[in-house]
Amino acid sequence: MGRYLVEPFDAGDRYATERYQGAAGLNWWRCDPSLQLLMRRHLGDGYAWAEPHLDRLGALMGGPIAAYAEETDRNPPRLEKYDKWGRDVSEVVMPPSFHAARDALMADNFTSPAFTEQARAHGADPDALAAAWTYLLDQADIGMGCALGTGGDMVVSLAERHAPDDVKERVREIFANGYYSGEAAQMFTERTGGSDLAALQATAEPAGDAWSLTGLKWFASNANGSAFVVLARHDDTVAPFLVLWERRDGTRNGVRIRRLKDKLGTRSVASAEVEFTGAEAFLLAGPGSGSGLGTMMKLTNASRLGVAMMGAGVARRALVESLRYARAREAFGRPLADQPLMRRKLAELIVEVEAVQTLVFDGHVSPRLRLAPALIKLRAARLGLTAASDAVEVHGGNGYIEQWPVARLLRDAQVNPIWEGGDHILCLDVRRAMLRESAHEPFLERLESAVAQAPANDPATAGLVRDRIAGLRKAITVWSSLDPVVAEARLFPLAQLMADVYAAALLVEQAGWEQRAGHGDRKALVARLYADAHLADHGPLRGLDRPAEDLDRFDDLASGALAL
Repeated sequence: MGRYLVEPFDAGDRYATERYQGAAGLNWWRCDPSLQLLMRRHLGDGYAWAEPHLDRLGALMGGPIAAYAEETDRNPPRLEKYDKWGRDVSEVVMPPSFHAARDALMADNFTSPAFTEQARAHGADPDALAAAWTYLLDQADIGMGCALGTGGDMVVSLAERHAPDDVKERVREIFANGYYSGEAAQMFTERTGGSDLAALQATAEPAGDAWSLTGLKWFASNANGSAFVVLARHDDTVAPFLVLWERRDGTRNGVRIRRLKDKLGTRSVASAEVEFTGAEAFLLAGPGSGSGLGTMMKLTNASRLGVAMMGAGVARRALVESLRYARAREAFGRPLADQPLMRRKLAELIVEVEAVQTLVFDGHVSPRLRLAPALIKLRAARLGLTAASDAVEVHGGNGYIEQWPVARLLRDAQVNPIWEGGDHILCLDVRRAMLRESAHEPFLERLESAVAQAPANDPATAGLVRDRIAGLRKAITVWSSLDPVVAEARLFPLAQLMADVYAAALLVEQAGWEQRAGHGDRKALVARLYADAHLADHGPLRGLDRPAEDLDRFDDLASGALAL
């Protein structure tokens, strides 16, 4: 006889499991009005051509890719260290679910040259579409986003500038289907730490028109990649080098994997301890370029924007899971989503997620600001973690169980504040950019130009943001006059203030566009709530007496965040 599920008692409709449908299975493009609005703005006349592609992508990410992500998390990569003859092959064996996901993603790759050419021909910005592709992927699996290779565009451009001709050709072949097709990896971190370059021990010695690189990288993500950018020391300087899995002559390069890391999350990307033993390498810096740290910073900043997008993707997925669960779960005779405290939490999540969404897309699509990558990652990576934690709390005990989707979100999100520099490293980079490049000046100009596009019917919010931009300028001046020790300690609150004003200004700008384009005034509400939470002075009552617009217009917030 077959086996049947037997309920121990009749729990009624409240226990109807079919009501508890999460984000998986939804079309993640169709259910995200905020992303649709963002794409309308960034794509302009190209939106009509792009929309069917985005719709297809939303079904792919919310369907097969989301399902493959869960399977890969349960069956992560493994290392085949030796072959049957005892030879070191250091082969990372990826599970079938990983290969199936990668094949599906490469078949619909918005970063491929063919798709990019089509997009341009139809008036659609390829950078905006690539950002949307990554954003939707990161909602399913940020590990896969890393495994496909952060910084592939920089690897290609650096190889084109500095590598020998035959190596350039090999790099072109590796990345023939776009920057995500070659699985690039950056290997900076050693046992002495990832940020203290003075302690770097890997070395490179000249070997003809190549170099011989030796050293150990302690935490190398995407160890099964095809092209590695490795930091090493030469002539008392530090520079990036390109290392490929095979030598020019086709033989195995001096790359050995000691072991895979047994990680908390992001199990779909193989992280490892990688040893280089006289590996053939190619300097990614020109003659007389000094330490090559400028090149490294370009690599790092590109990667920081990628990690920021991962934080935004996790936060968005956490929001959708929270909204879906809160609408289905009943307590005290009504759904959680109808109860004031839960509505307050969900409204806060909606506003914070859309603020970060605006930041990361601005970083990827708008002209690059030197300060943007550090500030955007500072905010987005942290939100991914807090939003995932909030989603676990919304689910209650169920959220703590691995069979529910939010436990993995929390495990995965924890790495984002670590990858490409923790909060303190980001703050030090903000200081470096301001002191050496006066990078705060174009940053402040960007904020002022954004708030100049504010909607006409909400002068109070625009005025508040303008006041805070002026205050930020004063704060930077005061900070620059502090004792160096105190100034370093104050970097974190200064960077947080910069991120607050940055996000508020961009939301106001977006709200102005929404209104002028005839799409309503919901973003003005989001901008107003964000500015109230982050920029307003609520006085001794801490805002207890202010209007409860987050509750009064909760349905507008929720319907604009998740359309079903």
